[in-house]
Amino acid sequence: MIRVCLADDQALMRSGLKALFALLGDIDVVAEAEEGEAAVAAVLASKPDVLLLDVRMPRLSGVGVIQKLSRQGALPPTLLLTTFEDDVALVQGVRAGARGYLLKGVSPEVLLEAIRTVSRGETYLYVLPVSNLARESIRDSTGDATSGLILDTLTQREMEILRLMVSGIGNREIAAALSLSEGTVKNHITNVFSKLGVVDRTKAVLRAIALGIV
Repeated sequence: MIRVCLADDQALMRSGLKALFALLGDIDVVAEAEEGEAAVAAVLASKPDVLLLDVRMPRLSGVGVIQKLSRQGALPPTLLLTTFEDDVALVQGVRAGARGYLLKGVSPEVLLEAIRTVSRGETYLYVLPVSNLARESIRDSTGDATSGLILDTLTQREMEILRLMVSGIGNREIAAALSLSEGTVKNHITNVFSKLGVVDRTKAVLRAIALGIV
C-alpha cells in the first residue's frame, strides 16, 4: 500500500483523485491539504510515502513546501502537479528535491505510473505526449521505423536528460534540475547523440519521438 498526502487547493481535484485511488486498492490517501503551510503540517503529521503537490498553492507555493520540508529533513518522494507547462516550476521543483513533475491533464495510467515510480525513490519527468499522427509524420521524415536496441543502450540518466531535451529546456536548466554540472550534462548529451546516431539536439529530439522513446 502506497500512503499518499494530497495537497491541492481545488477540492474537486482532491475528491476526484481520492475516488480514483479508492478504485485501485494499493494507494491510500492518508492526509490532505488545501494550502502550502497546511501541506507541510500534513506531511509532518502523516509521514506519507508520496506527496502529490500542486505547484501553485495559497500561502506557500509547491516549491516553498518542498524547501521547507527539506530543511526539516522530512521531505517524502514528491510529485509536482500543475495545470500548465512551466519549465521554471520543473527546474525549481526538481532542484529543491521533487522526484517528479506532471501536468494534471495526464491519463490515470500515467499518474499511477508516476506515483509508483517516485515511491520507489526513482525520478519521473513527464514529457507531453506526441499524437500518433505527428509521430508517424516525424517517422516518415526521419526514416525511423523501430527502436531496435536503442532504448536498452541509454542509461537512466541519459533518458532523464533526453526527456528534458524534448521538453525544450537548455543545458544549464537541465544541469540545475538534476543537480549536475553543465559539463557533465554536455558529456551525457554527447553520449545520447552517439547512441541515437545523430549530430545535433533537434535531430536527437525528432529521433527520440519517432522511435517512441519519449
